[in-house]
Amino acid sequence: MYWLELLIMTLYTGALLFIFAYSISQLSLVYHYKKAVKKGQIKQPATVGPDYEYPMVTVQLPVYNELYVVERLIDAVARFDWPKERLEIQVLDDSDDETVELIARKVSHWQQQGVAIEHVRRPERKGFKAGALQYGMARAKGEFIAIFDADFVPQPDFLKGSVPHFNQSKDIGVVQTRWGHINEKYSLLTRLQAFGLNTHFRVEQNGRFQGGHFLNFNGTAGVWRKTCIEDAGGWKADTLTEDLDLSYRAQLKGWKIFYTPEIVAPAELPAAMGAIKSQQYRWTKGAAETSRKLLPQVLKAQLPWGTKFHAAFHLLNSAVFICIVITALLSVPVLFIRNLSDGWGMLLNISMIFLMGYVFLVIFYWNGFKNDGVSFWQNLRQFVPQMFMLLSVFLGLSVHNAVAVFEGLIGKKSPFIRTPKFNIKTTKDSWHGNKYFSRKVNPLTLVEGLLSLYFSAGLALAFYFNDFALLPFHILLSLGFLLVFYYSVQHTRHA
Repeated sequence: MYWLELLIMTLYTGALLFIFAYSISQLSLVYHYKKAVKKGQIKQPATVGPDYEYPMVTVQLPVYNELYVVERLIDAVARFDWPKERLEIQVLDDSDDETVELIARKVSHWQQQGVAIEHVRRPERKGFKAGALQYGMARAKGEFIAIFDADFVPQPDFLKGSVPHFNQSKDIGVVQTRWGHINEKYSLLTRLQAFGLNTHFRVEQNGRFQGGHFLNFNGTAGVWRKTCIEDAGGWKADTLTEDLDLSYRAQLKGWKIFYTPEIVAPAELPAAMGAIKSQQYRWTKGAAETSRKLLPQVLKAQLPWGTKFHAAFHLLNSAVFICIVITALLSVPVLFIRNLSDGWGMLLNISMIFLMGYVFLVIFYWNGFKNDGVSFWQNLRQFVPQMFMLLSVFLGLSVHNAVAVFEGLIGKKSPFIRTPKFNIKTTKDSWHGNKYFSRKVNPLTLVEGLLSLYFSAGLALAFYFNDFALLPFHILLSLGFLLVFYYSVQHTRHA
């Protein structure tokens, strides 16, 4: 029994230690962000003077079976406020359904309006999105390349607000902008996603940029210098996050990523749990694959210690889900150890200190959420319920994401799983009948339902032992797994 308890406490404390260290790194980004805000250093959209020499820009739209959203994307990009003779648009179409005909008609329409837009079809869909981008780049005329995923609807002034920033330095390889949300108010799930993404773009990306640390191109709504892509080795399909991979390869070569959060590119948030899971799977597994590929190079590079520290946790951030699963599953046995065993007092006290990591994450999200235009108490009233629900769903997705991370770390390959788009903007819209929506319930969903019951047992044990130290954690876990289970089943039934 002693050795089993030792194993449980070691794994539990070790996982909490990693979460704690990760939270410290996020807290450091809050410091850099707040310091930049205080000094007025947050970057604004560029201004275009009368003598500005417009460079040639290629806009790439990688598309695969986007029947519901591709037309609005093409329309938005075709209306860019940029000289027509200095702009070309590539619709990189790998579709094998009716999307092909829709694109052909839309491209023909804009060609007749004098827009230099091309419908690009590859001989074979090799390398997924990365392969499409690389194929298009070989024929791109632009000095700069802007990229938009199918769910985005950029504003006409996007290029004018972003491209001129490259004139500040020849070392700038990327200008990244902030994502907006077309359907933020559609449901609880879209509000929570917007909450999390807003913090990423407001605090995390700003913090990395202002602190001089590595950050990443977010895969869309950004502009690359073509020579930067070429110098870094081009787009590669050996990870599911080709954007993170190329970002780090470019920065290891000495290129800089310029972040300007005041340019906002609106996009559609996944509204169904199945779509959220497919997106999370790709993001978390891809991050793990990229860390496996590039973390050794980062640690060996001639970089400041702080940059290495942040880069390591940036690349390993998806590993947090493995640690969450470990601490969650072992938290119930820890209750028994706390109340039925002797000799673990010091280690248990240390582990409780490391639980502060979750408190640091709350501080991180608070700084991404608060609105300086309203009072502290108004902010707090809105923040507390949203933060509670965000943490619940975040924990509820941990098993699904941990599986993806584990696959990425051991090198198990899987195809690029696209996130289905629904063209959902208001509560009147629905994904019922959407041909891209999977109508199969993943067996892992059953595990999520059972885990909700498991952590409910942890709640009961808290009252049985009169030990409430882990009660908030178990409330979040039981509710989070219940919500993920419920939405997974409910959204599939109504597809």
